Amino acid sequence: MSDPAPAAAPASSAGTSTEVLVEAVGLRKEFGDFAAVDGIDVQVRRGEAFGFLGPNGAGKSSTMRMIGCVSPPTGGTLRILGRDPRREGAQIRARLGVVPQQDSLDGELTVRDNLLIYGRYFGLSRAECRRRADELLEFANLVDRADSIVEPLSGGMKRRLTIARSLVNDPEILLLDEPTTGLDPQARHVLWDRLFRLKRRGVTLVLTTHYMDEAEQLCDRLVVMDGGRIVAEGSPRSLIERYSTREVLELRFAEEELAPFAEQVEGLAQRVEVLPDRLLLYTDDGDATTSAVVERGLRPLSVLTRRSTLEDVFLRLTGRTLVD
Repeated sequence: MSDPAPAAAPASSAGTSTEVLVEAVGLRKEFGDFAAVDGIDVQVRRGEAFGFLGPNGAGKSSTMRMIGCVSPPTGGTLRILGRDPRREGAQIRARLGVVPQQDSLDGELTVRDNLLIYGRYFGLSRAECRRRADELLEFANLVDRADSIVEPLSGGMKRRLTIARSLVNDPEILLLDEPTTGLDPQARHVLWDRLFRLKRRGVTLVLTTHYMDEAEQLCDRLVVMDGGRIVAEGSPRSLIERYSTREVLELRFAEEELAPFAEQVEGLAQRVEVLPDRLLLYTDDGDATTSAVVERGLRPLSVLTRRSTLEDVFLRLTGRTLVD
């Protein structure tokens, strides 16, 4: 398939351009007395994959709707592709690709027809729609399903078709709101592969997710949101290094009350978190900490040493897990 995205601007050493495509300063979205987005500052550069990480209700989708020019900001400033979405929303939307949380495909049409008809919305000729549909069917690995009715397709296939459709107009920015929610692990990994290919081709990706592994896989840079505010910003690796330890020791016990066990492991790790079903001990050496736990006479039901993730970062910053 030829590149579905426009040629990227000259890139920096990090693989992205210094050109800012999305810039928000003090951005707010209020619904009555409730501030869904409470004064955030964001910059997205050409060619990067930028993520909004946080639980449901953090303000991610409200932010994406403002960037997508379908919901006007209540306050602050927002520039998309150098334009003002309040006055130039139609011109901006013509240069965006949007993958909403819920697929909005026409289930009674074929896979190919969904692409052809969507291309016509952007004023493309029938011949150009057919050319782009063929390219996008190949990209989405849906060539053998081109003439299938959409409705009975699997969730993963529908999601790939939704992404393919969002690329019909060769967008400069692709907005993805919770792109893999509801998919099984295999379908999620197939979708990640397609998004990674787009990223390699220089497409600017802006996505929301509450999956920490998804953010780590796809994002060059991200912000962690909670309660409508940004609580941290950086690359996945830099955030983990800044707010967590190299490893995390997870201890599970037969007893429901874990506070006494937390007291007994005090001093064995840099930080101890008590969750409803386990203790988390933050340490740079999980094996050594495990030995120290045993030396204190504790006998957990299970012991797991793992690397720190963005969920640990979120827990450190907010006191809650991403799935709360």
